[in-house]
Amino acid sequence: MLFDQTYKEIESNNTATYNERGSKFIAYSFIIKNQSDVNKKIKELKKIHNSANHHCYAYILHHDRSTYRFNDDGEPSSTAGKQILRQIQKFELTNILIVVVRYFGGIKLGIPGLIRSYQTATKLTLEGVNIIEKDITEEYILLFNYAELNNVMQVIKKYKLTIIESDLKNDCKIKLLIPKKISTLIISIFKKNHKLRITYQ
Repeated sequence: MLFDQTYKEIESNNTATYNERGSKFIAYSFIIKNQSDVNKKIKELKKIHNSANHHCYAYILHHDRSTYRFNDDGEPSSTAGKQILRQIQKFELTNILIVVVRYFGGIKLGIPGLIRSYQTATKLTLEGVNIIEKDITEEYILLFNYAELNNVMQVIKKYKLTIIESDLKNDCKIKLLIPKKISTLIISIFKKNHKLRITYQ
């Protein structure tokens, strides 16, 4: 993940249903940004599906996919949450929560049946949504004299850089996000002007 320049997210939330020998598996995929989102969505689904037998889930957070967790919610170990997580990883997604709600149909599915069911339900909800690729950005601070403002803004506009904060007095300061894939280029452009100083945050 260290050298990745982009990451993938789902474009919108989605739902899919899979039936296996009487059991119903309802898979929900959600865009999330933090742990609070995870807790909120799971709580909402448990309220909606309060008579369901299991609410199994997995999630991954951050562009480097460094934070993840799964939960089998009473199903045999590694038959549910871990299978959901593996599908998320297979699609190379992040900032996503998938919850699969199971209503037991009266027939035990066995370990292979459970694994197949949770995998399939998860795959169906992911196949039904658009996946978008986003740039990993890095935060920099640019310091310069007001006389250089026009040149600086031309570069920012040309490369569609995102300004987070700006203080445009005599000694100007702009905090901006630069896509990792072009950061070397942008830094070299700014450093050619010795009146500018750019630092990584």
